[in-house]
Amino acid sequence: MFFRLCRDIFNVSASRRLTQKHRSIMEDGAQTQPLFSFGVIADIQYADIDDGYNYSQTSKRYYRSSLQLLGRARESWSEAAVKPDFVLQLGDIVDGFNKRHGASQRALDTVLREFGSSPELEVHHVWGNHEFYNFSRSSLLLSKLNTRPLSGDPAAACCSDIYAYHFSPVPGFRFVVLDAYDVSVLGREKDSEEYKRAMSLILQHNDNEDLNCPPAYGKQRFTMFNGGFSTKQLDWLQSVLTSADDKRERVTLISHLPVHPFSADAMCLAWNFDELLAVIRSHSCVVCFMAGHDHDGGYCRDEDTGVHHLTMEGVIETPPNSDAHAMVSVYKDRMVLKGSGRVEDRVFPFPQ
Repeated sequence: MFFRLCRDIFNVSASRRLTQKHRSIMEDGAQTQPLFSFGVIADIQYADIDDGYNYSQTSKRYYRSSLQLLGRARESWSEAAVKPDFVLQLGDIVDGFNKRHGASQRALDTVLREFGSSPELEVHHVWGNHEFYNFSRSSLLLSKLNTRPLSGDPAAACCSDIYAYHFSPVPGFRFVVLDAYDVSVLGREKDSEEYKRAMSLILQHNDNEDLNCPPAYGKQRFTMFNGGFSTKQLDWLQSVLTSADDKRERVTLISHLPVHPFSADAMCLAWNFDELLAVIRSHSCVVCFMAGHDHDGGYCRDEDTGVHHLTMEGVIETPPNSDAHAMVSVYKDRMVLKGSGRVEDRVFPFPQ
């Protein structure tokens, strides 16, 4: 009877059999083992250069040692009692300084080699501004940072030129990778219509001589290092979430740019964060939104929806004697985040 119940709950199919760590172990009705787990890391920004400072000269950046912190994260995930099913790399995997030194590909190969030291780790990559400082959109689509094929379903992608897709690690749960630079000057040719439209949007709100300098209060996000979501991508997301609603799935959204004003500094938000929030609020399936970009990290729970908005602390501004990564264990009613170093432990109960 017990095994029949487990089979019904998890809908295990012949084509995808869940391993023992995926099975729920019940003890007096309480779940003691996660359905699955995953690792999270953000803003590695590796470069083979000496330490420096951020744009405003207020925070130190540890370019070389970021690779060591990634190595410790990888070892932590690989040695965990319950190993992660996949890892979310939330963007800015290498730093923009690599471009000026002609080291973009070399730096990327170095970081990917560190990830590859544990070949059992499946990594889903998100694209941030530093990916576009180093590579064009067309080259990224042909690179190893395009992990859309890991979804296992060609129909799971938004479209050919927008890097957005979804995947389901186990029945009942879905993750959606979003392209926060779909609308942006980054990664676009300067004579393209996409570049011109994005630049026009920036200039509507930012009259600084340096367009990477945030404008006045309420408009700080309109800089060249940010971007937004096109109508095409938002429509696609609507359809994905509608399907997830119908299936009663739990959905986690992933982006480099945060979208909740209380989860990050105002200058780190996506340009049209309000439109993305409106999409989330029109569906019942979303339980969490994960982002990077703001190296100080942040968290809030939306009062209206109960959706958890997590901004991960950045590896690049983490001292060599500390860490900035996490392991997330997923249960039927919550996610439990175990942080390392700067990342604090959190529990995310699912909205009822």
